[in-house]
Amino acid sequence: MLNLHRMRLLVELSRRGTLAQVAQALSFSTSTISQQLSQLETEAGVRLIEPVGRGVGLTAAGQILVEHAERILQQIDLAEAALAATRSEIVGVVRVATFQTAAISLIPDLLQVLGERHPGLTVYLSEIQPDAGAAALLAREFDLVLGEQYPGHELPAPAGIERRPLLSDALRLYVDPQLHSTQTSLSDFANLPWVLEPKGKPARAWAESACRAAGFEPDVRYESADLLVQARLAETGHAVAVLPDLVWQARQAQAQRVDLPGSPVRQVYTAVRTGAETRPVLAEIRNILATISGPHRAR
Repeated sequence: MLNLHRMRLLVELSRRGTLAQVAQALSFSTSTISQQLSQLETEAGVRLIEPVGRGVGLTAAGQILVEHAERILQQIDLAEAALAATRSEIVGVVRVATFQTAAISLIPDLLQVLGERHPGLTVYLSEIQPDAGAAALLAREFDLVLGEQYPGHELPAPAGIERRPLLSDALRLYVDPQLHSTQTSLSDFANLPWVLEPKGKPARAWAESACRAAGFEPDVRYESADLLVQARLAETGHAVAVLPDLVWQARQAQAQRVDLPGSPVRQVYTAVRTGAETRPVLAEIRNILATISGPHRAR
């Protein structure tokens, strides 16, 4: 009989690409992962993985088993949600992942409400980069993930993930007035130093494309994925930043915010695995987040 735990390891290998990455994600040794997959091959009676260069890949049989394993894991989520719905109280453990500004502006209120309504519920929270959320959710590291999408860089939800819009977060320039006080258009900032997220991040790609549309390439002298670092560099007159309004729910702005052409917004959403969306605890978290997001509700 095929072992469900070992099939999950095979699914993780298909998503992460190497035994070492599977081992790191699931807190096992690489040799343990290799042994478990070898046992799965014995159970299946066929080769499931094969050498590819210095690593390994899935055989055709391995791909077939992954497809079935993904459906089985989704059915388990459905079963767990149905069982949870029979209980009169929301109890147990839920694992939530979020990005920085949502963690600062939304999560404290969420935890407050959950603590008052459901004292038997334990919430584990992790801050992760938004572009890592989908993989972590599919890997069952978390039950619910808050994510973001920037204008022109929207991607559909990956297979196996159910995504729901939460709020629209306005994007504005943030600059010390002493650095530049006569702003009338984005191009007025062309000769100033900028702070943006690291290359490869959707926020960076969007900001650079907006600058190019205005006729210039931003002079990116500083890079940081920490938006509070970006805000501080702007406040101290070292750079121009592009920041979402959620930043200002957690701190007082000390510099000038400047509206951008077209009033761009980033979309913040919640995501769960398909089949788990009816779990009472996840539905409750989504309802609370929708309430506390208030005027920022998605549009």
